[in-house]
Amino acid sequence: MTVHLEVAEGVGTIRLDRPPMNALDIATQDRLKELAEEVTRRTDVRAVVIHGGEKVFAAGADIKEMQAMDHAAMIVRSRALQDSFSAVARIPKPVVAAVTGYALGGGCELALCADFRIAADDAKLGQPEILLGLIPGAGGTQRLSRLIGPSKAKDLIFTGRMVKADEALSLGLVDRIVPAAEVYTAAHTWAAKLAQGPAIALRAAKESIDTGLETDLETGLAVERNWFAGLFATEDRERGMRSFVEEGPGKAKFL
Repeated sequence: MTVHLEVAEGVGTIRLDRPPMNALDIATQDRLKELAEEVTRRTDVRAVVIHGGEKVFAAGADIKEMQAMDHAAMIVRSRALQDSFSAVARIPKPVVAAVTGYALGGGCELALCADFRIAADDAKLGQPEILLGLIPGAGGTQRLSRLIGPSKAKDLIFTGRMVKADEALSLGLVDRIVPAAEVYTAAHTWAAKLAQGPAIALRAAKESIDTGLETDLETGLAVERNWFAGLFATEDRERGMRSFVEEGPGKAKFL
C-alpha cells in the first residue's frame, strides 16, 4: 500500500509512503479516498494528521502515468481525482497537514484539504501545473483562491512558482512553521488536543464554516443556527455547561 493509517491517542495519521517523492498516482489517490472514508466512520479517530514522512509531503501527480492518458481517459479520471481529495476535505473532524520538503501540485492540493497546515522551515509549496500546459485539477483553483484570495492564488497558479515556508506563511498558505524535525510532533500535538474536545461540536463548527464559505450568508447562518440549536441535545453540551458553572471555564472533559 502507498498510503497507511495509524491510530493513537484518538488521532488517525494518514501517511503517504511512495518513495522517493510520494508521487500521487491513481492507486495512491484511490487509497487516500478509502482511508478518508475510514477515518470518517471510525469513532476512535477524533482528529487526523496527513503526513508524507520526514523528507517530502508529496511532490505532485505521477507525470509519467498522466502522460500516457488521452483526453477521453482524463475525462473519466478527473472526477475520481477530485473525489479522492474531496473525501479528505469532507472528513468531519479536525485535520492537520504536516508538510515536510515539497508540497507541489497535487501535494499542495492535498494540504489545502486540511483545516490547518504546519510546515517545515525548509518546505516548498506551489502549483506548477501551468509549466506542463495544465491547470491544477484536484481542487487547487478553488481551494487555494478561497484560502489566500484570488489575486494571490492567480500569482501562484499563473506562474507555477514555488514558495518557501516563510512566504507561504505570509500568504496564509500555511499556518505555522517549525523546524523540519518537529513537524509531525507539532501536528500530532495539535490534533491530539482537539481529539479531547467535543466531537459533535467540532463537527458542527467545521461544517458550518465550510458550508458558509461555499454559499451565501443567509444559508450559512441557517446552517449555523440549526447546528447551534441541535447541540443542545448532546451530552457534551450538558457536560461542558455543567463544568463551566461548577468548576469554571476550560475544565470540561469530553468523552
